[in-house]
Amino acid sequence: MAAAETQIKIQGVDKIFQGGDEGKDVIALQGINLEIPRGQFLCLLGPSGCGKSTLLNAIAGFSLPTNGQVLVENKEISEPGPDRGMVFQEYALFPWMSVEDNITFGLRIKNAPEDQVQKTLENLLEKLKLTEFRKRFPKDLSGGMRQRVAIARVLALDPPIMLMDEPFGALDALTRRSLQDELIKLWQETKKTVVFVTHSMEEAIYLADRIVVMTYRPGTVKKDLIVDLPRPRNPAANDFNALKREISDMVMAEQNRFQNAQLKGSTGD
Repeated sequence: MAAAETQIKIQGVDKIFQGGDEGKDVIALQGINLEIPRGQFLCLLGPSGCGKSTLLNAIAGFSLPTNGQVLVENKEISEPGPDRGMVFQEYALFPWMSVEDNITFGLRIKNAPEDQVQKTLENLLEKLKLTEFRKRFPKDLSGGMRQRVAIARVLALDPPIMLMDEPFGALDALTRRSLQDELIKLWQETKKTVVFVTHSMEEAIYLADRIVVMTYRPGTVKKDLIVDLPRPRNPAANDFNALKREISDMVMAEQNRFQNAQLKGSTGD
């Protein structure tokens, strides 16, 4: 079987924030090189402060690299674009709009034909179990329902790439697992490329084809591994937990390195 075509290419990416901690420059990313094939579900994993979201924002075009480049379909990214849909942890819904108006907002901005708008809306309401909530406003929805709406709004524009920044991080465990299962189903149906940021090792193993473990600042690639477990995955299975232990050792080593650096700094050594 032929290897999947590279859709996203990250070449020599550094990101430096000037005047960060105590007025010093902060090297958030250093020497990141990744190639992401079309249709892959990739998770960026690591401790807080390792640059996961910074890298995702570079792919989105929200924040340009200090050095290096990000290419999508062999074109360098310089700004956000309709080929990359972003789902945030904070939902980012319009509070004055109903569920159906939030979902169709992007299509109406594009002046899509009304029959297309309605067909897309009905399809997404059904897929994301939102039909009975279509007239409600965000304030009347649970966190899980709000995130369903946010995902539906991105899917309505049908971008080939979905970028997700800890979208389930604020949800309770049961709601989180339910949405994880729905996301996997949607991904399998749509064949989209997904880049998903998380700090949860279990979530990364449950969702991803591939996990990129990042080091604490400066963020570099510590380990790039394929998750060769059959779907649906069982978090109680031996192979699942063996991989979780392996990844846990890597992530905790970075966490300890950070804590030791903090301790060293506080003692003036």
